[in-house]
Amino acid sequence: MAYNAVMSEHDKPQQSAEGAVEAKATGLAVIDVNEYGGKKDGERQAMNRRLFMQLLVFTASDDPAKHSRQLAARLLEHRVPAIVYDDANDPHGVGLLTWSDDPAHFVTRVRHVLADESQRTLRLQPEFTMLGRTYATGHEPQLAWSLLERPIENVTHAAHDWAIWYPLRRTGAFSRLDGHEQSMILREHAHIGMAYGQAELAHDVRLACHGIDRNDNDFVIGLLGKELHPLSHVVQSMRKTVQTSQYMEKMGPFFVGRVAHRVTPAPG
Repeated sequence: MAYNAVMSEHDKPQQSAEGAVEAKATGLAVIDVNEYGGKKDGERQAMNRRLFMQLLVFTASDDPAKHSRQLAARLLEHRVPAIVYDDANDPHGVGLLTWSDDPAHFVTRVRHVLADESQRTLRLQPEFTMLGRTYATGHEPQLAWSLLERPIENVTHAAHDWAIWYPLRRTGAFSRLDGHEQSMILREHAHIGMAYGQAELAHDVRLACHGIDRNDNDFVIGLLGKELHPLSHVVQSMRKTVQTSQYMEKMGPFFVGRVAHRVTPAPG
């Protein structure tokens, strides 16, 4: 959008904090793209970094185990951390989860790996492609760890052999609720998730995908654990919450995978 208004130095947008731009011109909103956590040393934590995670799902033309091994080897060669899954619902299916705090990673390094001749017999299943970014709720005691490290620790944990990944979209009615109502609804949901985590039955990764999901979803959820049944049980338990029963427009498709390879290149 082009406009011809002339701004004085006083009226130009000012950078008030990393990631936050305040427009001093009358009528303009304050734009703040920071993530915020709880207070630390008396000050509210803020940062303008987050982790992006992408799931790609393929069907192999033949011998999926061979293609899975080749893919893992190629990822390791190019120093791309990743999880390679066997698709539980497709006997020829291969899932690939990668991550970076720089979204260019997916269209440069990951794409370069997949362009290799040995990977060209993997046919993408675009309906299962998921891309999202970590976000803060405003209460995290360790903001940087929550945004940049916790998701990686969960997906790479040696005991987390099973994963369910799915997108979801809330109804517009949820967005029109006031902050207190939203908080109460989300708290019910969160308490169920924390109970499964405390029992070491299921851990989660929560990603926002507004505007970067081909099907206009709001979030991508990863459920991770050593057994599949508790992950399914989480989904079942969430069905009766107010959020899911009253304010969920769509969930899925669901990708169910078992870890075939954990690709962890050495630092350096």
